[in-house]
Amino acid sequence: MNVHILDAAVEFIEQPFVKPLQISSGLITKATEARVRVRVRVGTREGTGRGSIYLSDLWAWPGPVPDRSLKDGTMRGLCECLAASLPDACGGEAGHPLELGLRLHHSLSEAGFAFPEMPLLARGVCASPFDAALHDAVGQALGMSAFRFYDEPAPIPSADAWFPAQGACGAIARVLRAPASSLDAWWVVGAKDDLETGVHPAIERTGIRCFKIKTLAKDNAADAARTAEIFRAARSWGIENPVLSVDSNEGNPDTASVLDYLERLEAMNPDAYSALDYLEQPTARDITKQPFAWHEVGARKPVFLDEGLTSLELLPVAKEQGWSGLALKTCKGHSFTLVSAAWAAENGLQLSLQDLTNPGYSAIHAFLVGAHLATRNGVELNSPQYTPDANAAWLPRLDGLFAVRNGRHRFPNPDSPGLGSGA
Repeated sequence: MNVHILDAAVEFIEQPFVKPLQISSGLITKATEARVRVRVRVGTREGTGRGSIYLSDLWAWPGPVPDRSLKDGTMRGLCECLAASLPDACGGEAGHPLELGLRLHHSLSEAGFAFPEMPLLARGVCASPFDAALHDAVGQALGMSAFRFYDEPAPIPSADAWFPAQGACGAIARVLRAPASSLDAWWVVGAKDDLETGVHPAIERTGIRCFKIKTLAKDNAADAARTAEIFRAARSWGIENPVLSVDSNEGNPDTASVLDYLERLEAMNPDAYSALDYLEQPTARDITKQPFAWHEVGARKPVFLDEGLTSLELLPVAKEQGWSGLALKTCKGHSFTLVSAAWAAENGLQLSLQDLTNPGYSAIHAFLVGAHLATRNGVELNSPQYTPDANAAWLPRLDGLFAVRNGRHRFPNPDSPGLGSGA
């Protein structure tokens, strides 16, 4: 499959949050949505694809630069740079869409790339809607799902070395499944959310039984008590078997603090401890400069690497350190996500699929990834909770995806061409 990128464009829409999202690095009250269009030629056929993502600087670019508007402007600038030069950023020549997406990721990783002040994770966020739109465009041109691009073997020079037995296409084909048409939905419970007035009405409306708990990791006793409180509340609302996950967004200083939290929770409420399904990136994202051994934590509860996974070279590091699995995010790039998932499957690591409050096109994309991969948690889609207006253009025809009922996201045709932009 030889794909030529013809041109690309990007536009920005500021989306206010209907309620703030509290994470350990700060409070998110609005986000810039980058919507991307990419046009390709495959043989004699042309196709146009779409992608989008929130340029979530507080998550992707935390740290000492205090001016968030400056970070947002810099991320917009990188998106505009990619729109103007996407063929060159993808290697300057035609190729398989997976190879083009990986070349894009590699270009962003090079030390000499523009915007050197921006961390790699933030660059990946900026590039991700272009990778998605590229795959969507190829699927639109060929009238086939982007997850069918691996039915036939093809050389992928940027990834084949990771899969010496069968190559990247073969490994991805093995990890993909016949797509599910519905997936478990999750509700994010912030550290300061009122359970009865802020959460209970939404649970009655949606039937959600899975809860992602945001903890601040400043006080383990308080975090354990909060986890138990949420579990008891869910049971009081008639949910027989609530499912919990915990995300401190790197708030924990070390593995000892994570173990202390788990021990406190188990002693305080054994049922809540049993309901806790997994932990997401408890400690700092640089797993080479701040390495921890996760085997003891993983023996109690699965612990998933999220912000710390920014390159394929970190995959064996994660395995050696004892991470239980990978918290995949489409905002790191469709190509990077599929290769990471395939490597994880071959190396005994589990998968979850987390969110970046994906709206519109990116929510459809994330659902389709979850539909085709056996993830532990279904899919996490938070935009109906925090930025519902960003999904208005897809209603009512995609009510099943954006207006959850009976605790499940539903999509009418998970075999849609491309990544579902025409759904």
